[in-house]
Amino acid sequence: MSKSLYGIVLTDDVVSRIDHEAMRKGVNRSALIEAILADHVGYTTPEKRIGGVFGFIEQALKGGELVPFVEANKLTMSMKSSLDYRYRPTIRYELQLYRVPDGAIGKLSIILRTQSLPLLRSIGEYFRLIQRLEAVYLGGLYDGRPPRWSTEDSRVERFIKLPKGRDYSTEELAESIAEYVRMLDRLMKDYLYGLDAIELENRYLGCLNRGVGVI
Repeated sequence: MSKSLYGIVLTDDVVSRIDHEAMRKGVNRSALIEAILADHVGYTTPEKRIGGVFGFIEQALKGGELVPFVEANKLTMSMKSSLDYRYRPTIRYELQLYRVPDGAIGKLSIILRTQSLPLLRSIGEYFRLIQRLEAVYLGGLYDGRPPRWSTEDSRVERFIKLPKGRDYSTEELAESIAEYVRMLDRLMKDYLYGLDAIELENRYLGCLNRGVGVI
């Protein structure tokens, strides 16, 4: 979605109030003016849709094991979970949604907050298993190319894609992402606490059959 430079004439008092409101909201002048005009003509900007998705995710996760953190006017949000290990290491799921999707609509980063090498190895094994399961069971939903994963040290990334032929409303997209992150977190904890690869696959398929993980 391209943007162009336009010139408009405004009174100084109006600009002063716009700047004050923009500062209060944590955005720049142009972003605030665009948002006001978009609301006036009934157009949903990418930023507003992303904010709506984040808001629904926050509501969906309220009171659960995942604690969401949303900042106004940002294109990213995070969800934090803790493991039942000594010092309670944390896992942070950072979701970024793109203003202009290009194949993927966003990216989920899983950031591991621990110095324990055995724990890091086990978590790495878990995500490699999940990646293989997605390659087997999701390929047909994405023209043979399931969402891409990447791994670097204590950070795992998974790109978010919409299955072919599907279009989600803001609430449906938020629910799908929230359920996917919840599934990843729950299965990871079960695997770390003794779940074997076969039972992990069975539980993953159970989630998939309920529509969880198709995102």
